[in-house]
Amino acid sequence: MTDASRRHPWADVPATARARLRPIVLGTGDEIIATVRAEVAEYALSMDGEFGRRIRLGVSVALDQFLDLLGTDAALPDTRVYFELGRVEHRHGRTMDALQSAYRIGSRVLWRRIAAASDTGNGDGDRAADDLGLGPDAIFRLAEALFAYIEQLAAASVSGYAYEQSLAAGSRQARQHALVERLCRTPAPEPPELDALAREAEWAPPKSVGALVVAEESLATVCRRLPPDIAASVVDRVGVVFVPDPDGPGRLDAVADALRGTAAVLGPTVTPDQTPRTVTRARAAWALQQDGHLPDDGLVRADDHLLVLLLHADVTLTADLVAQRLEPLRRMTATARDRAVTTLTAWLDAHGDVAEAATRLHVHPQTVRYRLARLREAFAGVLDDPVGRLEVALALRAGGPSLAEG
Repeated sequence: MTDASRRHPWADVPATARARLRPIVLGTGDEIIATVRAEVAEYALSMDGEFGRRIRLGVSVALDQFLDLLGTDAALPDTRVYFELGRVEHRHGRTMDALQSAYRIGSRVLWRRIAAASDTGNGDGDRAADDLGLGPDAIFRLAEALFAYIEQLAAASVSGYAYEQSLAAGSRQARQHALVERLCRTPAPEPPELDALAREAEWAPPKSVGALVVAEESLATVCRRLPPDIAASVVDRVGVVFVPDPDGPGRLDAVADALRGTAAVLGPTVTPDQTPRTVTRARAAWALQQDGHLPDDGLVRADDHLLVLLLHADVTLTADLVAQRLEPLRRMTATARDRAVTTLTAWLDAHGDVAEAATRLHVHPQTVRYRLARLREAFAGVLDDPVGRLEVALALRAGGPSLAEG
C-alpha cells in the first residue's frame, strides 16, 4: 500500500528492486539515443555537437539518478543538466516540442525494456513480476514513479527554456534601448555607428523615420499594437518610438489605430542622420500637449502646430513680445479691452477685410471701421505696418492669459 505521508512516487518502489533493475535501466541508454534520433527529425543530424553531448549526458544522468531515487522519498538531487538542455534548445532556435518528444520517447523505451524483462514467456504475470523482485502493485508503482520522474526532468527543461528566452528578450531590450537613446542624442550617429547599433538591436535602419512620443506607462501597450519594424524605449521618462516611413501608404493610419485614444505626438519625418531633430520637435510638442496647449486625444503631428511651438520655444521672448505689442490694450478698461481683442482678432483673421470681419462679429461694417479707427489711434500706427500687424497677431495668440489678468 502507498504511504500517504510520502511526497514522491518512487518512495513506494521497494529499494530491493534497484539491483535487479540496474542492468536493465543502464542498458537502455544507447537505444534511447538511437530512437530519439530516428523519431525526432530535429535531432537527426544534431547528435555530434554540443546538443548531442548534452543529450547523452542527460540520458546517462537520468538513468543513474532514477535508480538511486527508488525506495527513497528524496527530491531530485540535481536538474541542472535538464535546465541547460532547455537553454540550448532556445539558443538553437527550436521550440520545446522536439525535446518534449525526446522525453516521451525515453520513458517509453525504458518502460518497454522493463516490461520485456518482466515477461518470462510463461504467461504467469505474478511470477514474471517476481523475476524483478516486484509484485504487481510494485510494478504499477514503478511505472508511476518513472513517468513522474520524467515529467520533472521535462519541467526543468521548460524552466531553462523560459530562462534563456527571458535573457534573450532582456538583452534585445537593452540593445534596443542603447539604439533609441543614441538616436535621441545630438549629433546623430554616423552611418558606421548607426549600422552597428541597429544590427545589435535587430533593427533595419529605414530611409526615413519619425519620432513618436508617448507616456512612459503607455509605451508597452502602444508598441504591441504597432508594426514590428519600430525601435522603442523609455528615454528621460517618456516613451520614444522610431516609426519607419511614417508618411508611407497606410502608415499614419496604423499609428493612429495603435494609439486608440492614447495621447501621443509624432515629430517630423527625417532621414536617419537627423533623428535628434524629430525627437526634439516631438518632445517639445509633447510638453505643450501635457500643458493643455495642444489636443490630448490620439495622435498629434508636431508639424501641424509650428506656430504654437514657435511661440513657446522661448517663453521670455514671447512674453516680451506680448508685453510690448499689447501694451495699448492693457491701458483700456476690461470691457473695452475684451471688445478690442475680439475686433482685432476678427479683422486680422479676415486679412483686413472689414466686411468679412463684421460678418464674423455679427455687427455692421461701420461699427468695425469705427473700432479700428480707435485701435489705430491706440496702437500709434503699428496696425498699418505689415510687420507690426504680424507681431500683434502673434502676441494675441500667445497673450490671452496675460490679458485676462488685466
